[in-house]
Amino acid sequence: MSVVSLLGVNILNNPAKFTDNYELEITFECLEQLEKDLEWKLTYVGSATSDQYDQELDSLLVGPIPVGVNKFVFEADAPKTSRIPDADILGVTVILLTCSYDGREFVRVGYYVNNEYDSDELNADPPAKPIIEKIRRNVLAEKPRVTRFAIKWDSEASAPAEFPPEQPEADLQADEEEYGADELEEDGEEDAETSADKAGESSAAAVAVAADGDAEMAGAEENGDVGEDEMSEDGSVDLENETDEELLEEDVEGEADGQIDAAGGGDDAMEVDDAPAGPSNPQGIATH
Repeated sequence: MSVVSLLGVNILNNPAKFTDNYELEITFECLEQLEKDLEWKLTYVGSATSDQYDQELDSLLVGPIPVGVNKFVFEADAPKTSRIPDADILGVTVILLTCSYDGREFVRVGYYVNNEYDSDELNADPPAKPIIEKIRRNVLAEKPRVTRFAIKWDSEASAPAEFPPEQPEADLQADEEEYGADELEEDGEEDAETSADKAGESSAAAVAVAADGDAEMAGAEENGDVGEDEMSEDGSVDLENETDEELLEEDVEGEADGQIDAAGGGDDAMEVDDAPAGPSNPQGIATH
């Protein structure tokens, strides 16, 4: 916890001319007696392209600090235009208010500053060389950017932790026993279910093929069953007594029988799919 807390900053002269000093009323709270002073600084960012144009406008040591709420006025000089590129004098820039204790910064407040001419004619057509006395600044005081840092104050107990706390219980179990264990178990169950599904499909397909084969064999036996009295001595069928019309009629009947056998084989296959799967049930395998 911070011993000093910034409560508010009020910019007294805003807007103002570019050459006017900055006047900031700062309010902060101190929770305990401090051994050293607080150091406040105000920095002007001269250019967004390089920090070599940054200017420290002023610094102030405040102390001794009484416990409770404190208020003071921080006055800083305007930036020196000779240290700012002409192209960066107009437009938007930033000022930074910082506070440190014993060389350690614990709070930083940034404000946007808009620099422009005091007349619309100059703003519409600015001269190549800026006219400093006609430039005014406007600090966007209602939108500060505050950043706080944990530091060591007077006691060692106030120092922030440099490393995360030790967690001895984290090393009691090997990583491979915990990390990814659930994923491995889920992958095993998915593989088992996939294998069972494939086995069930293969078994159904085999039964369907067997049923089709039996149906075709049955049709072949019915169509090819010839009486002994019609068989000649050399095993050939005697067709001399049959007329062409009788042969054509037999061919049509044979084709019809083949289509019926094929339909019967399909029905058998559908019955196999509807039958219980038995040992190939994926849920039975997954529970082992």
